[in-house]
Amino acid sequence: MSWTKAERYRSLRDVSALEMETLRTKTAASPWRFGYHIQPPTGLLNDPNGFTYYNGEYHMFYQWFPLGPVHGLKHWYHVTSPDLVTWTDRGVALVPETTEDSHGAYSGSGFVKDGELHVMYTGNHRTDDWTRHASQVIGVLRDGKIERRNVAIPDVPAGYTEHFRDPKVWLEDGAYYAVVGAQRTDETGCVVLYRSIDLDEWTFLGEIKTGLERFGYMWECPDVFELNGQHVLIFSPQGIEPDGHHYQNIYQSGFLIGKLDLKTLTFTHGAFEELDFGFDFYAPQTTEQDGRRVLVGWMGLPEIGYPTDRFGWAHALTLPRVLTIEDGLLKQRPVAEMTTLRQDTFLDVSGTSVSVATPDRYELEMKTDGSDFSLELLQVEDESLVIRYDATAGELTIDRTNAGEPFATEYGTTRTKAIAVTSLHVFVDSSSVECFVNDGEAVATLRVFPSELEKQLRYEGATASLTGWTYQ
Repeated sequence: MSWTKAERYRSLRDVSALEMETLRTKTAASPWRFGYHIQPPTGLLNDPNGFTYYNGEYHMFYQWFPLGPVHGLKHWYHVTSPDLVTWTDRGVALVPETTEDSHGAYSGSGFVKDGELHVMYTGNHRTDDWTRHASQVIGVLRDGKIERRNVAIPDVPAGYTEHFRDPKVWLEDGAYYAVVGAQRTDETGCVVLYRSIDLDEWTFLGEIKTGLERFGYMWECPDVFELNGQHVLIFSPQGIEPDGHHYQNIYQSGFLIGKLDLKTLTFTHGAFEELDFGFDFYAPQTTEQDGRRVLVGWMGLPEIGYPTDRFGWAHALTLPRVLTIEDGLLKQRPVAEMTTLRQDTFLDVSGTSVSVATPDRYELEMKTDGSDFSLELLQVEDESLVIRYDATAGELTIDRTNAGEPFATEYGTTRTKAIAVTSLHVFVDSSSVECFVNDGEAVATLRVFPSELEKQLRYEGATASLTGWTYQ
């Protein structure tokens, strides 16, 4: 289907109850709806937004175009959870309907002030000649809806284009800081910093100086936080060319570890590392609660068609991951609360050759002695997702060449990570796989669209222990 500009920029306010019910029916007919991931009721989900712990619950918003699997007029949808595992649908929280966000309430973050959940997001406005104008807007969650409080940053500072978005706010030493993803006028990406005492007046402090002067044409979704005594800068650079096994997706997401000096705006850091070596991961955002830093990403990528498109919906959010720095490495582990979803144990064996029928949704833990192995998931006839390890090369490869309905093949059908593998922790949902390697040393996230027939798991290699739990 070809979407016109007018169709892409219809507001939810202009959609009848009958039209929404028709869309919901179309979406519900999809065989690939998730069991335990955040997914849109209809239409397209993208960036996680406003991820905050408030009033005893985690609040998650996400970018939402209700009317189909395309990028159009972005609303904010709202879900909450007491445990990061079971999510309650709270409905649409923000409909773009002011001058500032007339063409979309774009991404932003959440924070608590004076006992209320606040957000700062990018308002996207287009003039009659379709010129973009970005402003940063603050809102407050009241009775399930985000009320606009003020336009905090009405204009883009000199030296930068209108690709200026995705503010992430934090409180430090009595002041509020906000990093914003930006593009310089020479079309290179960077991150800038603002400061405010009262949320009304914001001072542009300047650009955060990194060692990556010319690294892509835009940096999206920046996030800055302290972890284990160091600063971490997460961002999603666009325009990075593939380099060996690195940067294979259309756009990347990664991090720098170092020290940020808020006085000089200098960030001294190590190498840029990708957060996820899978096929479908972008625009992550973190929050902190009780000293635990938790990350959630968009399980998808822009400008790619997915097999669910024909059912009128696209994408989901990843499982929440706990971040730590250990021996200089950023580790990502699934939140411990995931164990509450375990039902029956469908697999508990040790051997060199294993073949077993699997449920549609499950968790799998596998430990090996570091030798070669091949693990086939979602196997139906000649279809399977293959995870194989070559110990001599020290490389783990995920191969979805024959894993159900193909898509995005122009970006390749394998992803490889140089790593000495001793364990895998895998979460399989109806159309996704998330694979944590070596207790969070690396992660691969991917979508896969298998047959509806009963599926098998097959393992071949040196002796390994495999334990699997059914999820509903």
